[in-house]
Amino acid sequence: MTDLKAGDSIPELRTTPDKYLPHRYAGASGDFNPIHIDKEFATAVGLPTNILHGLWMMAQVARANAAVAGGDPRALKRLSVQFRGMGFPEQELVVTGTVKEAGDDRIVVDTVAAQGGNQLIRNAEAEIRPG
Repeated sequence: MTDLKAGDSIPELRTTPDKYLPHRYAGASGDFNPIHIDKEFATAVGLPTNILHGLWMMAQVARANAAVAGGDPRALKRLSVQFRGMGFPEQELVVTGTVKEAGDDRIVVDTVAAQGGNQLIRNAEAEIRPG
């Protein structure tokens, strides 16, 4: 982490949520909104299919930034995101980031999570400090 400077990219995180992930995440989060777990309901209300939980996508942003500190989630001191789109199961989610600031034993990373060309989370900012 100490060798990162403004303008550097953080390692890319790629993950493909399987079709059962929304069901598992609903159990873990307590969010059983049918737009996440019932494909027929989701399409009946105008969605193309059931959608991923926004907090699961945010967790992937947190995971990518914690990886900068060797995977230690305690190093992630602050995270803010803007949700800008719907994520879908069985489509790869790619998290990328660029260091905005580095120094004083901390870095600030501008992060994006996207599926295809659609940026689902953008203007995300993570502050990372080693333990």
